Amino acid sequence: MGRVSEIKAETLQHRVDGREDAPVLVLGPSLGTTFHMWDRQIPELTRDWRVVRFDLPGHGGAPAMPFTSVAELGDRLLVTLDALGVQRFAYAGCSLGGAVGLDLALRAPHRVSSLALVATSPRFGTADEFRQRGVMVRTHGMEPMARTAPERWFTPFFAGAQPAIVDWAVQMVRTTDPTCYVAACEALAVFDVREALGNIGVPALVVVGSEDQVTGPAEARTLVAGIPDARLAVVPGASHLTPVEQPAAVTDLLGGHFSGAPKETSGSLTVPPQPVPVAPAAPAAPADEPVEAGRPDPYQKGLGLRREVLGDTRVDRALAADPDGAFQELVTRYAWGEVWSREGLDRRTRSVVTLTALIAGGHREALADHTRAALRNGLSPAELREVVLHTGVYCGLPAAETALGVVTRVIAEETTPPA
Repeated sequence: MGRVSEIKAETLQHRVDGREDAPVLVLGPSLGTTFHMWDRQIPELTRDWRVVRFDLPGHGGAPAMPFTSVAELGDRLLVTLDALGVQRFAYAGCSLGGAVGLDLALRAPHRVSSLALVATSPRFGTADEFRQRGVMVRTHGMEPMARTAPERWFTPFFAGAQPAIVDWAVQMVRTTDPTCYVAACEALAVFDVREALGNIGVPALVVVGSEDQVTGPAEARTLVAGIPDARLAVVPGASHLTPVEQPAAVTDLLGGHFSGAPKETSGSLTVPPQPVPVAPAAPAAPADEPVEAGRPDPYQKGLGLRREVLGDTRVDRALAADPDGAFQELVTRYAWGEVWSREGLDRRTRSVVTLTALIAGGHREALADHTRAALRNGLSPAELREVVLHTGVYCGLPAAETALGVVTRVIAEETTPPA
């Protein structure tokens, strides 16, 4: 009944199940999984729907073509559906797959008829958490993520009772392309549609496992509160990978929700394209900080970049330690908004330059912060050690020796896999 499609560069690896003349339901996977995470839902859903499942790049043997944002992944999905002749469709996604659904409901509302968001959040944790995952994978490969997947995805009871499914889940993660996994983490680090939820104009079902520690009931309630036509379903005894842990409950919920959705078959696009909703602008600079007329204030841009590179914890600590905020205003606006944000050098190169200057000046505390930043910006531990070695020639061996101790300590802290 189903078929796996060969793909072109701009499309996603996918599988189609169900009748050709049935309305289309698209299922999106979680990070680290393949479209097989939906296997238990397929027999029931294909009674009424033509089900299209897709793999993330580098997952399940799909070509390793990293995406830079959730929106880019959504665009690739639309190209894939275009190739299948699918215009309007219902959509259900889990975690990262749910983020794709949110993105499409906002940017392509004329194509999404109804939405189900499983284990999804409008903002996934903190940027620091996902960038730390990227550091771990660049350093150790996928093994740390594979080893810790069961505790993120399943309740302890299920993991103990279903060892075969746990082994299957671990193997899915272990065989994921590291570069694509890191790129997905970077995309989730900057994904935030909290302010735009009110623009979603289709009915939405929000499904969450009662024991989900990744995107739990609090995140689910944020979605329900923000989306005008949304309802919440909490699945007892389930963690993050709810469709796998409680397949019957999820299948029933999806079937009930989508049974009321408009059933439009392939090629039946009848709604004209709508304008893309625009998220609210970033807050303006403080009123006591004049901005040159006709020139955008770099403060908010600098603050966002500073948080991306150094992490929220370090930035919040620095802001809190400044009594009147004047010095941190200067640092944020000038160093980050004016210099770090320039296009002449990429972030990796700027990290190398910054580390060299800090080593030369003997600034050990800042060196530790920027070593962490360099790991987030993509430098490997081996490259960091090469930077220290090179500075020994031009900045002096004592300075380089001190720096090596700082860099080695930070690398150990940042790249040691969890026990």
